Amino acid sequence: MKTAVTGAAGFIGTNLVNLLVENGHDVVAIDRVVPSSPETRGAVTWVSGDVLDLASMTKALEGVEVVYHLVAVITLKHEDELCWRINTEGARTVAQAALTVGARRMVHCSSIDSYSNSVSTIDEKSPRSTGADLPVYQRSKWGGEVAVREVIESGLDAVIGNPTGVYGPVDLPNLSRINQLLFNSARGRLPGMVNSQYDLVDARDVAAGLYLAGEKGRTGENYLLGGYMGSLLQVCRLAAQHVGKRGPLFALPMGLLNAAIPVIEPIGKLLKNDALSRAAFNKLTVSPAVDITKARTELGYDPRSTATTVTELVDFFVSSGRL
Repeated sequence: MKTAVTGAAGFIGTNLVNLLVENGHDVVAIDRVVPSSPETRGAVTWVSGDVLDLASMTKALEGVEVVYHLVAVITLKHEDELCWRINTEGARTVAQAALTVGARRMVHCSSIDSYSNSVSTIDEKSPRSTGADLPVYQRSKWGGEVAVREVIESGLDAVIGNPTGVYGPVDLPNLSRINQLLFNSARGRLPGMVNSQYDLVDARDVAAGLYLAGEKGRTGENYLLGGYMGSLLQVCRLAAQHVGKRGPLFALPMGLLNAAIPVIEPIGKLLKNDALSRAAFNKLTVSPAVDITKARTELGYDPRSTATTVTELVDFFVSSGRL
């Protein structure tokens, strides 16, 4: 079967393309910049495409049966025009192109951030990220879902997957935020870590969940693709211990960090580092549990354990020459 993946050179994209090839599919791998030596194998055709250009996407998707849309801009800023356009208009453009070429199905990769963290447990019926005070990424991921649903109403068969905090192999050339933390810990260069919990999911499991959504998901439905709630401190220590390091020695209380936000946030703006922001600390402070029962029941989704992902990620650091 001929499939297409937008954002194919990215973290989840790389894993999804590899999974599709392993399952015998021909893949049109679409990205803004085609990598010189992509980490894929088999029947993959790389195409340069612009998700904001309908003609470009329609041409790229010609003859494709299933479209996986992964392109997104991730930021913790409150406002970012490019993030808003890519995550909302881009989703609409790809959906419209998929409908135009007669694709059998589209799988839109959204995010757990499209759901409000104002509840203790998030499931598919939980409130959405609609508040104007929220960072643009959260608002735009919900906006992208709204855009895709409008095209569904015009006849597109599409489903939506919502991953939680993604980590694990294969992650090249630039590490994700979470992988970077674990990498620093495995190098013995992370003396302390915040005392917080977060739902983490292996990128390979996200790829599998999106694939299953394409095969078994119900039109117009969301599927939360989570893993396991875990302590960031303990996860970092596990990564370090796998290579004989001690890992972070202490946990920083979130109360202390929240109190320091008025000082830290201006520094973050000066350094253009969105990790030093109120939004970043809020994600660590308020992290609801994620109920993946629907994905397990309807799709057969079954994420691997935290210990497996962490050890295999560190092994990946070693095999790729980083450690």
